[in-house]
Amino acid sequence: MRIAFSGTHRVGKSTLVQHVADALPRHATVDEPYHLLEEEGYECSEPPSLEDFLAQLARSLVALGEDRQDVLFDRCPVDVLAYLLAHEDSTAFELEDWTERTREAMHTLDLVVFVPVEDGDRIALPAHEDRALRLAVHRKLHDLLVEDVLGFETEVLTVRGSVRTRVEQVLARIGDLEKLRAKRER
Repeated sequence: MRIAFSGTHRVGKSTLVQHVADALPRHATVDEPYHLLEEEGYECSEPPSLEDFLAQLARSLVALGEDRQDVLFDRCPVDVLAYLLAHEDSTAFELEDWTERTREAMHTLDLVVFVPVEDGDRIALPAHEDRALRLAVHRKLHDLLVEDVLGFETEVLTVRGSVRTRVEQVLARIGDLEKLRAKRER
């Protein structure tokens, strides 16, 4: 299975990836595009510019393009699209130039786990945190993944609750998808 974990910053997404990886030891994990670029020597500005997010989008598409099975991705191209669409310079971003490539990459995934902002934040937000950006990205992700406004047609699971509860929800959905896949192969 190829599973991406999606959500705005500081919702517990990376923590969830780690816990699901512990439960699925045969699955490799792929870090989020920002960190992959950083490891490759790319230096992002602070805060990230539109160009930085475009580099992350391109890197995310490359990561999904690698033909590997049993992978857990920390973020997917739709995450980066949400940041681009919420960016203060978003009017300079040409969404149409990236939509079809993103759609093709998303079709390589079996499941996207959407980790939403919950009423009671599970992670303490630092005082310098841009809360407006965080919520704007959350809303964009909800529109792109749950409402599927661009027609990505990807299987999406929205998780809620404690880390343990979220892990249980992910594992249950994986079990359901594996049963469905086995039934189709018969």
